Amino acid sequence: MRPERYSIKSGTVALIRIRPISSIRNLLYMRSEEYNMRVFSISSQKGGTAKTTTTAALATGATHRGLRTLCIDLDPQGSLTTILRGRPEEGNSYRLLKGQRVKPQTETGVDTYIIPAALELAGLDAELANTPGRDNRLRNALEAYKEEFDLVFIDTAPTLGTLLINALTASTDVIIPVQADMFASQSLYQLKGTIDQVRQFCNPELRVAGVLFTRYSARTTLARSMWEKTYNMAEEKLGYHCFRHPIREGVAAKEAQTLRVPLIRYSPKSNPCQDYEKALDEIIGG
Repeated sequence: MRPERYSIKSGTVALIRIRPISSIRNLLYMRSEEYNMRVFSISSQKGGTAKTTTTAALATGATHRGLRTLCIDLDPQGSLTTILRGRPEEGNSYRLLKGQRVKPQTETGVDTYIIPAALELAGLDAELANTPGRDNRLRNALEAYKEEFDLVFIDTAPTLGTLLINALTASTDVIIPVQADMFASQSLYQLKGTIDQVRQFCNPELRVAGVLFTRYSARTTLARSMWEKTYNMAEEKLGYHCFRHPIREGVAAKEAQTLRVPLIRYSPKSNPCQDYEKALDEIIGG
């Protein structure tokens, strides 16, 4: 399949059409007549793919549409926690994985709920090394939130370990952010191996919602060529859906993070925001 050509000069992007909340919720889980909370891991085993930026933009965009949205920061670096103004001392994802009930936090002006990261996450692999059922801890913990939230977005660490396996085991879907460069194919194959193992041993229902190209610039022939090559590889060789529109580079995303303001509020007409809104349309059914 040849990807749809995409150009910065292609014209203005239409504003999204907002559906009634009840209508959106009916689209969230297509396999069952009963409504269920959907859980998305934003995962890559390579750094520098805008994983945390993607998690924050999709989650706050969903909140802006009226969906009850929770973020879980499973990256010990805690970048998502900083962006969404989390307070780890009041409760965090380490405590959640240790079996404690953690109250999700939110701040006025952000509105998306978060369970923050904690530095202790970095030692969890060793801490749970010989613990039975260690890969199911997050899935079991999320049962307590099924009536409270429509969507959960999990920001994962870019390494293979207990945290990533817990995230994928707890998820209904995984979104794979990728930068179209010479390392993209390698990172996709690495994550595919992890996803296949999780499907075999922990979560056979795990779906790949799609490969999302980030930090895209159409200004060079090389960038367009790498995007097209990676797009075709993901769809034809791996069988993964690719989101139709890449996320364009834009200073607004970095400025919003620095100010700790949701991108959808800071600069809703910016290129990155419009592109993330299109991705969100695909995620929740358009």
